[in-house]
Amino acid sequence: MSYDVIVIGSGPGGYVAAIRASQLGLKTAIIERESLGGICLNWGCIPTKALLKSAQVFEYLNHAADYGIKVNDVETDFGAIVKRSRDIADGMSKGVQFLLKKNKIDVVMGSAKIKASGKVDVTDDKNKTQTVEAKHIIIATGARSRELPNLKIDGKKIIGYREALVLPKQPKSMLVVGSGAIGSEFAYFYQALGTEVTLVELLPNVVPVEDEDVSKQLERSFKKMRMKVLTEASVEKVDTSGKACTVTLKTKKGIETIEAEIVLSAVGISSNIENIGLEDVGIATDKGKILTNDYYETNIPGIYAIGDCVGGQALAHVASAEGIICVEKIAGQNPEPIDYNNIPGCTYCSPEIASVGYTEKAAKEAGHEIKVGKFPFSASGKASAAGHKDGFVKLIFDAKYGELLGGHMIGYNVTEMIAEIVATRKLETTGHEIIKAVHPHPTMSEAVMEAAAAAYGEVIHL
Repeated sequence: MSYDVIVIGSGPGGYVAAIRASQLGLKTAIIERESLGGICLNWGCIPTKALLKSAQVFEYLNHAADYGIKVNDVETDFGAIVKRSRDIADGMSKGVQFLLKKNKIDVVMGSAKIKASGKVDVTDDKNKTQTVEAKHIIIATGARSRELPNLKIDGKKIIGYREALVLPKQPKSMLVVGSGAIGSEFAYFYQALGTEVTLVELLPNVVPVEDEDVSKQLERSFKKMRMKVLTEASVEKVDTSGKACTVTLKTKKGIETIEAEIVLSAVGISSNIENIGLEDVGIATDKGKILTNDYYETNIPGIYAIGDCVGGQALAHVASAEGIICVEKIAGQNPEPIDYNNIPGCTYCSPEIASVGYTEKAAKEAGHEIKVGKFPFSASGKASAAGHKDGFVKLIFDAKYGELLGGHMIGYNVTEMIAEIVATRKLETTGHEIIKAVHPHPTMSEAVMEAAAAAYGEVIHL
């Protein structure tokens, strides 16, 4: 078969690119070796949010008395929680299947290998190979859990995020290595359900890519849950020979030993760029990523790459945006390249974290003279009424021009609030304009207006 565009991988980069290509009149096929929707829909973004919602409901029920409601004998059904998560993931995967069919995109199941510019071999699960051809090939093969040499995943006692989603029973204790979004979300989920969690982070702060104030607040919130948090700590070795894992840690205090039923490795991801024909065709890579230009074309004309297998933030919404830009350029349009400094990042533990742009430290290092405004949710009427007073909104402005350099939030539902900051930065709105944009009361989003006012000495409710 011959196409205008072939997309390898059907995650949020691949399936979005395929649909946009079809919308632009290009005959399109998508190649997938496992499940439509990729990691995001099947083993990442969507099923984890389902698990987290169950944990939040459990927390609500345990604190029902705070809201004047009596609830007795609350208990979890771990198997039912996992089943709900899997059912939601399956439903989303079927949704992608429907969208591809609706947009007349051919789905070819199997493992892809690029043989030459314009040619891809696809081998199915019966070891039968067919060749498909296209003028344009987009690599969207995503990524997987990264393995540390001294933390080899065995799928039973030392696990990655995939196993963490479908454990047959809830462990009594768990040690989570890495406090990025994946590690923090799973640490919160298991701790909220009653597992004794130890969270281990190599760097001085948890969620180390976030603003330091956000990191410190999350650590306080986790410790309030009775989670053990160890920063500036590394795993030296794990002994899995006993019933539990014996973990040797190098910490600020020296060598410590901790026992845990399960060790979850959440130390980042590795791009899936092996065995797809990159070397055969001569596609350039660097540090495990495929090199591309601003429109995602590789050094080989007609071959492109998007998502977690290229540089930039490894986030679903980034992959989708890259896919759209890539095919719009293929179709002869003139899309605007992505501004990677205006990409929001979200972590869905409780409290949630959402941020975009410069941290306070990064803004100073970039040479900006800054104004910083911070508004705590403890001063928000809506947050008090909702029973979620932990956290704050912090905004960083350029003192000279009033440009909003960064926004950092931690608190209830803040992942739904960050888009205002992204749009504000895209439109080059100033601090004074945010202050004068009337926000509805009572809402959590008022904190954005109040934080801007705080930066300029005009805050009312502090």
